[in-house]
Amino acid sequence: MNATPNSLLALCVACACTLQVAAQTWSPDLDLASRWAHEIDPAQPLNEYPRPHMKRDGWTNLNGLWEYAITPMASGVPGAWDGHILVPFAVESALSGVGRRLAPDEALWYRTTFNPHDPAANQRTILHFGAVDWEASVFLNGRLVGRHRGGHTPFSVDITDSLLADSQQELVVHVLDPTDAGTQPTGKQSLSPHGIWYTAVSGIWQTVWLETVPTTYVESTRVETSLDPRALRVTAHLAGSRHASPRIRVSLPDSGASAIGSPGVPIELPLDPDRFDTLWTPDTPRLYDYRVELLLDGDVTDRVDGYFGVRTVEVAPDDSGIDRIHLNGEPLFQLGLLDQGWWPAGLYTAPTDEALAFDIEATKRMGFNLIRKHVKVEPARWYYHADRLGVLVWQDMPSIAGAWSGARIGRGEANDANLPKVVTDQFDDELGAMMRSLANHPSIIVWIPFNEGWGQHDTNAVLERAMKADPTRLVGGPSGWEDRGLGDLIDMHRYPGPAMFPATAGRASVLSEFGGYGLAIEGPTWIDQEGWGDRTLTQTDQLRHAYERLLRRVEPLLSEGLAAAVYTQTTDVEAEVNGLLTYDRRVFKIPASDLAAMHERVMDAARRPVPIETVLPTAEISPSLWSYTLEQPPAGWEQADFDHSTWSRGESGFGTRATPRTHVGTRWSSDDIWIRRQFTMPD
Repeated sequence: MNATPNSLLALCVACACTLQVAAQTWSPDLDLASRWAHEIDPAQPLNEYPRPHMKRDGWTNLNGLWEYAITPMASGVPGAWDGHILVPFAVESALSGVGRRLAPDEALWYRTTFNPHDPAANQRTILHFGAVDWEASVFLNGRLVGRHRGGHTPFSVDITDSLLADSQQELVVHVLDPTDAGTQPTGKQSLSPHGIWYTAVSGIWQTVWLETVPTTYVESTRVETSLDPRALRVTAHLAGSRHASPRIRVSLPDSGASAIGSPGVPIELPLDPDRFDTLWTPDTPRLYDYRVELLLDGDVTDRVDGYFGVRTVEVAPDDSGIDRIHLNGEPLFQLGLLDQGWWPAGLYTAPTDEALAFDIEATKRMGFNLIRKHVKVEPARWYYHADRLGVLVWQDMPSIAGAWSGARIGRGEANDANLPKVVTDQFDDELGAMMRSLANHPSIIVWIPFNEGWGQHDTNAVLERAMKADPTRLVGGPSGWEDRGLGDLIDMHRYPGPAMFPATAGRASVLSEFGGYGLAIEGPTWIDQEGWGDRTLTQTDQLRHAYERLLRRVEPLLSEGLAAAVYTQTTDVEAEVNGLLTYDRRVFKIPASDLAAMHERVMDAARRPVPIETVLPTAEISPSLWSYTLEQPPAGWEQADFDHSTWSRGESGFGTRATPRTHVGTRWSSDDIWIRRQFTMPD
């Protein structure tokens, strides 16, 4: 459309009026919500710069109220719209203003208009999506400009050639998302949420934004650091039109040092230990700035600013020869929380940036130094907060839809799931995209491709590819169930636990899920019936005592080689009530200061582990013979000189085969049993 100045002014006024009317109709149901949900400005939700590790000066946030429609899958662009949706909140969420489930045979459509800054002849306009779940097709002014599959990672589209001159631009996004009726990675989303499975998340759920760049520009950077020698290495990758001899200059504002090299090749800068004296740790999360400039014919044509932390991570023997996780060359016991990253009103999306940082701040206040981000990927700003606040992150890959036939393997299965190549290729694509998009965050020290047999396939091949793609971090073996002998971590899940696999040469033994005590706190809840937890308690004092006992049982494992322990979990989530905080983040079920004191005792014990010799191993480690009877024995049966020669003999443990998470050597299903075993106590 070619508009005169007067008609363009009239159009802009009309758009402003439409936005005002739409804002008046945005009235989400906030019966169960965090305090931040009430602070949202629907005209400018989540207005912070979305990519802190690679900043440019100019950008435009497109978040806000868009039009939406839900149609049959095969339908074209809607002729009429159902109403307004608040981007970037998923259509199923309360904060979207819609709160409706998207069925697998339906399509979700978005529409908005915007007026970009007119790019100069040597500039391009890039449209960025933080994440869209799951398959997105992007149309600008009626033209298809991009398509992306993958619900957890960012993607970008160069829209320059589809912009209309002197006109408002129409952006339409088409989304398909079968959730767990499909074969793509979904994490804990479900079309039938219950127990540990949560409400589906469909559509745009991270920030949408515009950026103006030169025709040749820095598309991405990869940052690595080393301690010996202390150095920074930056690799810059370009996009856009080709140039005969582009050069990259990397500089350090803190020292004035700089170096020049080629795109796609690591450029190394030595770091003066006197100036870059603070290594990145949870206690000292020091971040330093760097700058990347693109030089064409000697002129600076593009510039991005980023940050880095100086740190290394590896598995190595400690002074006693036990392999543990080392940060910056020193063993560090990691005590953390399983973190789902869900919100009662926003589902995948925190209502504000302050809310996004809160869970990390609360984790630190409670005395933890680790977060295992569980089968979900957060926006880049979450990892920025982890970087600046100082918390270690183990990053899970969202698992393949667990409800899909053949996607799960059970405990004890010798073979991986046999999945079609189209499924495994999509998984590999999304795993690689996740690792690349998060590679510059010093807080992330572990990648976890598989969780509990959910979509576990080609295990060692997947782990080998991940280890090759990022040798600067650890790659965990399958977390919790069927280990295949590869990976930097050998990882147990045990509820309530604790427990561990025996220390293994070249691998650190970790307990990445334990606890899970459930306690419902009076107030608004997700469901009316009793919530879910691995052990259900009714009083806060019960939770405190049970939790403290659990931690005391962790301490003896430290000398055995336990390198990390992750409690389930940070907050309640939907039907789950096993968080240390309520779902709305209003209540710490145990005061944070009390938890910090308990955790400091564990960390102190980890710094000085007491050697422990196992006298009687459990049946899980080494089954043994016991004498037992099911009949009431005479008085004194527990004395050392009691004659139990007529009792039966059986291998431990005792129970029924259906008892979860146990080794049962002798079947026992009666009300009572008496067991005896003689042993010799060493000196």
